[in-house]
Amino acid sequence: MRLTLDEYSKHFKMSKEMINSKLRAKRLNYIIEDGVTYIIVTRSSLEPQKREEIHQEKKEQKEVKQMPQKPKTTVAMVLSLYQKENHQLKEKIIQLETKIDKLIDDKEQMLREEMNKIEQVYSQKDEQLKNILELMNTQLLTQTPQTIHDVETVSSESKKEHKKREDEIVELKEYLKKLELESYQRKIIKKRFLAVYDKDVRIIKQNGKLYLNFSKYDYSDLLEY
Repeated sequence: MRLTLDEYSKHFKMSKEMINSKLRAKRLNYIIEDGVTYIIVTRSSLEPQKREEIHQEKKEQKEVKQMPQKPKTTVAMVLSLYQKENHQLKEKIIQLETKIDKLIDDKEQMLREEMNKIEQVYSQKDEQLKNILELMNTQLLTQTPQTIHDVETVSSESKKEHKKREDEIVELKEYLKKLELESYQRKIIKKRFLAVYDKDVRIIKQNGKLYLNFSKYDYSDLLEY
């Protein structure tokens, strides 16, 4: 029977230094195979219990060697695993995006339907209101009939009002002529208007002429003299 240095040290309770010393003194029989030193031990020199222990230990070591070893993890294996997980994550993201798009489409469809319903309701209400107003207008017309004289009076008053409004928008130069002012006073007022016409909304300029709208604005601050 042959034992390695570790096995010999374990079973004979001897340090490796002492074993090496005996080997150098050639007090132990040994052989060297593939760079490994084996000590030759006769079975008769071993106690039965130790022989059984050595035999059992060698048997276990042989079984361990015969067991299929797990493949070593390599960089390629790690990369392959990451790529697989990345592909699975991308598929999940695509599925989630598809679900989100569908939810958005469904929500937009619901909003469009609600808008259509609201528009229909308002359209119906507008139609009802229009009918009511037409009915009221018809009733008023039937209750207050107009005579030819009334129509003529309204038409005449309307013309007068229109003429009045036209008279209220006058050119500054023409207006100043109507006032009883001295020439220098008219020049002062005109310069005052020219100085502010581009900043004052009350003054209208057309074709190089300044116009005043007395129906909308008060010009007393600019017409002072």
